[in-house]
Amino acid sequence: MSVDTDVSPTTEDEAHRPAAAGRTWSIVPLLTRLHFYAGILVAPLLAVAAVTGLLFVLTPQLDGLVYDKELHVATVGPGLPKPLSEQVAAAVAAHPTGTLAVVQPAAARDATTKVVFSVPELGEKQHTVYVDPYTGEVRGQLTTWWGSTPLTTWLDDLHRNLHLGDVGRVYSETAASWLWVLVLGGLILWCNRQWRRRADARRARSRAEATLLYDLTAAKGVRRTRGMHAATGVWLVVGLLFLSATGLTWSRWAGDNFGLALDGLDSRTPSVSTTVGGGGAAPGGHHGEAAASAGDPAQIDAVLHVARDAGLTGATEIALPAEEGAAWTVSQIDYVWPVHLDRIAVDPIAGTVTDRSDFADWPLLAQLTKLGIQAHMGKLFGPANQVLLAALAIGLLCVIVWGYRMWWQRRPTRAGRRAVAGPPPARGAWRRLRLPLLLAGIVVVAAIGWALPAFGVTLVAFLVLDVAAGAVQRSRRRAPAGS
Repeated sequence: MSVDTDVSPTTEDEAHRPAAAGRTWSIVPLLTRLHFYAGILVAPLLAVAAVTGLLFVLTPQLDGLVYDKELHVATVGPGLPKPLSEQVAAAVAAHPTGTLAVVQPAAARDATTKVVFSVPELGEKQHTVYVDPYTGEVRGQLTTWWGSTPLTTWLDDLHRNLHLGDVGRVYSETAASWLWVLVLGGLILWCNRQWRRRADARRARSRAEATLLYDLTAAKGVRRTRGMHAATGVWLVVGLLFLSATGLTWSRWAGDNFGLALDGLDSRTPSVSTTVGGGGAAPGGHHGEAAASAGDPAQIDAVLHVARDAGLTGATEIALPAEEGAAWTVSQIDYVWPVHLDRIAVDPIAGTVTDRSDFADWPLLAQLTKLGIQAHMGKLFGPANQVLLAALAIGLLCVIVWGYRMWWQRRPTRAGRRAVAGPPPARGAWRRLRLPLLLAGIVVVAAIGWALPAFGVTLVAFLVLDVAAGAVQRSRRRAPAGS
């Protein structure tokens, strides 16, 4: 429930009347001002994140439409697919340059097999050849990024950094860093308002009902807008907090700090050793012809057979060894709940599993991180996950629009006092806090600002601007009337 720019008449009166001499334990006036300014300044970033995130959520359906030829077979074969080695050979013949890196066998009856080639000129991206598993026909080639199609990659970059690289990532990290602050701040303000109001016997609405539901009997104007804004925000709280937390896990600066925390707690995703026979593998992989990969593509059938016997069913990804004498890696990539994300290393000569990492054995934080990221991307629960994320994005956009509408509705309209927007809550709320609360708050905010640098830097910027604006206002009030 971000950008709740309106306050109740009671809170507004308290915010604008002169500060009392005594100090208080209430943080409501301070939260009101923080919520107001942060909402106005950060809401545009949140709106961009919501729109681009909504587009990204639709990528499975968009990919199916745009890349139907590459992703799906023309006709589902009546029999079994050709051996995987034959499918790979067809891809190598169609793409003779680059290094064969990864193969994803068809995960559905109407899906193609994906054969991925590393090409030095593409950097992090690859060329993926799509093969009909029944006929061995090459259905097409695309430049992909970690398995994502060009369309998905483009929308992912749009959501992540607006196609501005590292500079653009500041926008998404700032939005995620402030989202949880706005959500929790707005929740506290709304609950404080509802639970302090005296019950209205004529409507007989409980406090909980008033907090969660729209008040359709409210007069038109700011009161009704505030009710829609706040009640919608309450319903979105859990989802928005989840998006904020999961978005920060792979952000630029907060993500680095999160990684340090995982290292300190020994909660990184376990790796799989590709060493065979207890010795290090000699370097041998190099770029050039696809057949020059460290692993022999003809061995892929044996590798897949070992993986299936080891319990790796469903959608899988087979990575060729990067060095001569190393093991192949087979990973499950089924992200739909219940997930299947086990991984093994396979020695194709001996036909044995040399190492294994089962998802059930991962550290809890590693599991939660993986599941959280997949849910953030709309993959964890399939279409249900997509619908939920779409609802969150649309709901957030509605809350933002209603927040700005409240700001406009609260504008002064009397002659001589007209303005384009409502007045901000009174400054100086922090000076009314009790000293222990103020000191504890400074310590907590400093710690959060260190863990979330985008939040810390922008908060300092807000404070500097606010102090500067206050100084300008005081100088104007002190200036002679005729100057």
